[in-house]
Amino acid sequence: MKLKDRIAVITGSSKGIGAGIAKEYAKEGAKVVVNYSSSKESADKVVEEIIQNGGTAIAIQADISKISEINRLFEETKKAYGRLDILVNNASVWRYEKLEDISEETFQLQINTGLMAHMFCAQQAVAMFGEKGGSIINLSSTISLNPIPGTLIYCAIKAAVDSLAKTLAKELGHRNIRVNTIAPGMTESEGSTADGRPGSEMEKQFLALTPLGRIGLPIDIAKVAVFLASEDAGWVTGERITVSGGLL
Repeated sequence: MKLKDRIAVITGSSKGIGAGIAKEYAKEGAKVVVNYSSSKESADKVVEEIIQNGGTAIAIQADISKISEINRLFEETKKAYGRLDILVNNASVWRYEKLEDISEETFQLQINTGLMAHMFCAQQAVAMFGEKGGSIINLSSTISLNPIPGTLIYCAIKAAVDSLAKTLAKELGHRNIRVNTIAPGMTESEGSTADGRPGSEMEKQFLALTPLGRIGLPIDIAKVAVFLASEDAGWVTGERITVSGGLL
């Protein structure tokens, strides 16, 4: 029970990596906030599974591309649990678009969800952390360092997320707040299935470049997220951990 009685908010945790982290945190003793924007049914299923397995969780709807909704997410967390110990900035939006197809609308959606929200969620979390400090974990991607065509905005955002953790780690260290980044490779999720990635040429190319020879699973990412949130990582901050089966 590495996270016993810790309070954790995981943004975008009704599906995929976020859901995997929420379930693993609860398994390790954390009380979890499953945040979702529109997938209420999926979020309720995650909460139900956690409770059935003896854990504690609630679902809170908030569209974190909007600052007012971010503020409400943390207000409701405080009402439910009274404090906060862990923030996982997981939510993001992925769009396949070449440069000529990018619009202001898709730019704003991706940057608001994948970068602005990271900053303002961190702001709210830091205000709720107690004297013992806390842990902030940001989800980046291998493509922040090895971008692929057609994902210009997403790649730029993830590169910014890498920098965000390093900067905040230095800014918040004196308050015993640790800030780290996880950079997954290609990972199986509802989103990847909806995009048609399973069995696609792109997936085959990524597999060929992955030394461990398989696509990642949410649990692969979740176990590292547990480590970074736990006392085992008490001397770890400002780091970017690649969790990709060797894919660079």
